[in-house]
Amino acid sequence: MKVLNKKSIEDIDVKGKRVLVRCDFNVPMKDGRVSSDERIVASLPTIEYLLSKGGRLILCSHMGRPAGTGFEAAFSLAPVAAYLSELLGKEVKMAKDIVGESAKSLAAGLEDGDIMLLENVRFDSRETKNAPELSKEMAALAEVYVNDAFGTAHRAHSSTTGVAKFLPAVCGYLIQKEIKFIGGALEDPKRPFVAILGGAKVSDKIGVINNLLDKVDTLIVGGGMAYTFFVAKGCTVGTSICEPDKIDLAKEMLAKAEAKGVNFLLPVDNKVGLEYAADTQTQIVDSAKIPDGWMGLDIGPQTQEIFAKAVEGSGTVIWNGPMGVCEWDAFASGTVAVAKAVAASGAVSVIGGGDSVAAVQKLGFADKMSHISTGGGASLEFMEGKELPGIAALDEK
Repeated sequence: MKVLNKKSIEDIDVKGKRVLVRCDFNVPMKDGRVSSDERIVASLPTIEYLLSKGGRLILCSHMGRPAGTGFEAAFSLAPVAAYLSELLGKEVKMAKDIVGESAKSLAAGLEDGDIMLLENVRFDSRETKNAPELSKEMAALAEVYVNDAFGTAHRAHSSTTGVAKFLPAVCGYLIQKEIKFIGGALEDPKRPFVAILGGAKVSDKIGVINNLLDKVDTLIVGGGMAYTFFVAKGCTVGTSICEPDKIDLAKEMLAKAEAKGVNFLLPVDNKVGLEYAADTQTQIVDSAKIPDGWMGLDIGPQTQEIFAKAVEGSGTVIWNGPMGVCEWDAFASGTVAVAKAVAASGAVSVIGGGDSVAAVQKLGFADKMSHISTGGGASLEFMEGKELPGIAALDEK
């Protein structure tokens, strides 16, 4: 896998050099303050390593979806600079622009071990268009480029791919870890290799299922996407979520699994509700007999045991997506059961997707997982076997 052979920050000398570092500081804000610092903390190993080697750091990131017509206070990265200053115990200088006078003069004045942050790159509409002029202007600020924003590695933007055409380009520790764990799981997994996929729609994960069926020993499907597979098998699903236009595709995937000898597990029982509400009336029913007017909202207790048994003794587990509507306590037990099983498995475990990650963290299992991916869309595209532009643009070893 070509992607596994990229240069990292340990392959370059940054002493006395200005280093442009693409981070993922797209963090939630409340009342003008950072309300969750996970992504900021995740960037620290790369930042601290580069500072310790005498680099002169110019950090950049996007936040939210500004209009791209200039500065918007609600999306300013100034609060991130203040927060990062506290974490590092040193001032992170804040530029008032991206490639304007403020950015240029601050970058020119950096000494070894200094650090600054550019304003939100998406304040410039050229960023998302990967405009060569913007890429060139950003590259002119520095002598080396480091991409450590895995969450945006599937986007070909100026700050994620464009600048790499004009500077030596390497990955930071975060991207290196994603490549190692997700790439390693897909290319050379310890066996048995089990993939667990959940979430609402088959359409979101068609490419992932297709790619994984060529690699895994067992594929577990739960969550709303399971009901399209039930219909493909001739079952009725009441008012459960179903994608009629994906039924033939589901049939093809079931046939492919059979042809390849992949153990394809679907729920055998479900917790169903009368309506889509946290406090709806519920019952446990057999998957083949979901009554009219009822909708599947979680996997049932029997299924929880079967899925846990399938994970037990596995060598590698990839898990992306919840088993039910896990934000509601009444329908969270399936996702919790899977999280517990993966944590206890002792397998190389890679967790992706917001709800799966949230469940693992809420239960305090994060330290029992080998790797928690920082990229939603990026990790899905990586698992599909797609080339991520932000990684493809980096220099080969």
